[in-house]
Amino acid sequence: MPHRRIGRVGFSPALFVYKGLIGLWFIRALLAWQETAGDMANLADPVRDLIEPTIESMGFELVRVAFSGDVQTTLQIMAERPDGTMTVESCARISRAVSAILDVEDPIAGEYNLEVSSPGIDRPLVKLKDFVRFAGHEARVVMLSPVDGQRKFRGQIMDVQDDHVLLANNHSTYSLALNDISSAKLVLTDELIDAHMAAQAAANDSLAAQEAAPAQEQQD
Repeated sequence: MPHRRIGRVGFSPALFVYKGLIGLWFIRALLAWQETAGDMANLADPVRDLIEPTIESMGFELVRVAFSGDVQTTLQIMAERPDGTMTVESCARISRAVSAILDVEDPIAGEYNLEVSSPGIDRPLVKLKDFVRFAGHEARVVMLSPVDGQRKFRGQIMDVQDDHVLLANNHSTYSLALNDISSAKLVLTDELIDAHMAAQAAANDSLAAQEAAPAQEQQD
């Protein structure tokens, strides 16, 4: 019976074994990472429940909590003021408050980075009120289960009815259940940018008026 040749005498067999060990290590590391990533994803909702009351008490709305990262885990927190604005100083305040909570409660095993930011213009859409707020704008939506044979949609947000989002494009209007949406975010368009700039200007005017009010009272 012929023997299968696996390598030459000398360094090659050792190299073959070395590569085999690397391959085995890589597979084990990949499986471990997948298990950790799944555990981290399952932690998003508990972490949200843990930090949301504090963030709301500070006058902000928590938009999204998510974990990301292949080698180093990052806890991503998106928040904003009710008027949709956010500043670097506000992000720093939330970061300090959240860090204090997580240090005490310690819900996350291992090391991780904490990242606090605004949602951005092409923001994720998480709650029904997000879709209501941005009705008329374009969005990309990915479903957990197929709807009419597809999972990915792009179209205009038309309305919200009974926990369903109505999304319309040139082909049809789709009724998408919120609890079956895997991810959704706005599409960056000129109309969305104009609306964002108008909201930002209105918020700045309101803030300026609030800051001027005490000075006016002192003069009176």
